Amino acid sequence: VQLQASGGGLVQAGGSLRLSCAASGRTLSRNVIGWFRQAPGKEREFVAAVTWVGGSTLYADSVKGRFTISRDNAKNMVYLQMNSLKPEDTAVYYCAAGPNGPIRVGIAEYAYWGQGTQVTVSS
Repeated sequence: VQLQASGGGLVQAGGSLRLSCAASGRTLSRNVIGWFRQAPGKEREFVAAVTWVGGSTLYADSVKGRFTISRDNAKNMVYLQMNSLKPEDTAVYYCAAGPNGPIRVGIAEYAYWGQGTQVTVSS
C-alpha cells in the first residue's frame, strides 16, 4: 500500500483545513486508513481512522466533534476535515494503513505510512 498525504498549511485558531490521503495498492479493501499526528517533542498519536469497507470510524477524544474522517472508494482517497482548529492541533499529520477488522489506535499496528504534512494553527 502506498500513501500520499497533502493539504496541510497555516491557519488561525478556529479555522478549518482538509487533509487528503491518496492511497493505492491491491489490498486496500483489507485495510483501515488512519491519521496520526506528531507535535514537536511529543510522541506520534492516533487522531482518527476509517475502515475501507463499511466506513466505520474512530476518533481520539481530543478531536471528536471537530474532525471528520471520510473516504472516497472510487478515488482511493481518505480525507480528514478539521474544523475549530486549536493551537494544540499543530503537528505533522501522517496517514497510515493498518489491518482490517476492529480499528486499532496503536502506531505499531499500522505497517504502511505516507510522508507527513505540516499543520500549524496560530493563536
